[in-house]
Amino acid sequence: MQIWVDADSCPKVIKEILFRAADRTAVQVTLVANRLLHVPASPYISAIQVADGFDVADSEIVKRLEVGDLVITADIPLAAEVIEKGGHALDPRGEMHSADTIQAKLTMRDFMETLRASGVETGGPSAINLRDRQLFAKHLDHYLLTIAKQNNEKE
Repeated sequence: MQIWVDADSCPKVIKEILFRAADRTAVQVTLVANRLLHVPASPYISAIQVADGFDVADSEIVKRLEVGDLVITADIPLAAEVIEKGGHALDPRGEMHSADTIQAKLTMRDFMETLRASGVETGGPSAINLRDRQLFAKHLDHYLLTIAKQNNEKE
């Protein structure tokens, strides 16, 4: 089991939560981005730099993803691919996507994109706040506890 991070747009505060979780639980966290990333020295934390280009980091994550892996991303199409491939997708704001919810999210994303393309000002997302960080940490901890429990049952 591994955690993949769509790191080009992942907030620093979320990365810090992931770094602490990796060291605490000995779970591998890999950041994927099209720029050089500096990560703490840890056997559980690594980074992959991919070429510039549209969705190159997303494609690399999907290529390496295994069933049961967790992907941290705000990218709804990437989250949909992850779920389709048997992974789990957690938004940096703390929303765990599922097969039941992802289609509605894709539809809303496409609708908002159509509005923006027609010139409607939709504004961007607000900054990550304390509630978002707490919700993210809660879902991450729940996921890590579930994985630890499954690993203990296999032994």
